[in-house]
Amino acid sequence: MIKRKIAYLFSLLVMLTAVSGLAAAQQPVDPRQINRLTQEIRALGPKVDPNEAQRAARIAYEYTAQLAQEYQITDPPIVHNTKVNFGLKPRGLCWHWAHDIEARLMKENFQTLDLHRAVATPSSPFRLEHSTAIVSLRGDTIFQGIVLDPWRKGGELTWVRTGSDRRYTWRPRDEVLLEKRQQKQSLGHPRAHVRVD
Repeated sequence: MIKRKIAYLFSLLVMLTAVSGLAAAQQPVDPRQINRLTQEIRALGPKVDPNEAQRAARIAYEYTAQLAQEYQITDPPIVHNTKVNFGLKPRGLCWHWAHDIEARLMKENFQTLDLHRAVATPSSPFRLEHSTAIVSLRGDTIFQGIVLDPWRKGGELTWVRTGSDRRYTWRPRDEVLLEKRQQKQSLGHPRAHVRVD
């Protein structure tokens, strides 16, 4: 029975790959895109250092392109996720992107910007939990920041003000993890452990 399910899932994966085709080859980063994100980061507040805004925007775009190559992105996100879960691709789940983008940006030791992690929990049975990194003015929360989401379009950086994101409702990652731990404990799991992604 389990072997049949695995065979079915694998054939479904092959079919999805055939139908989806290959994702567009990674294009060089367009300086105009970096400039637009730079301006949006600067608009977070008058205390944002313009050089930090430009550096954060450039790194967000360039590192997204680098990770897309490292993760071997050739498919839409859901197909790629399936391949990662089957061990056919190394990385590329949304939390991989969020973790890696946040870790890279944190190396910059920004003085006027903060970095956050956020999770959008499913709003229906057909939606998946989604993770992202967010940049904000130093001292602000995720709700005043800008979502940096390379997963959504399979290796193409999507950015949007947190409150303007029509696709996801973001919550602080630590809040979601605490809630999950409490749910597990209430179900009788005294040593409830929630994976921290």
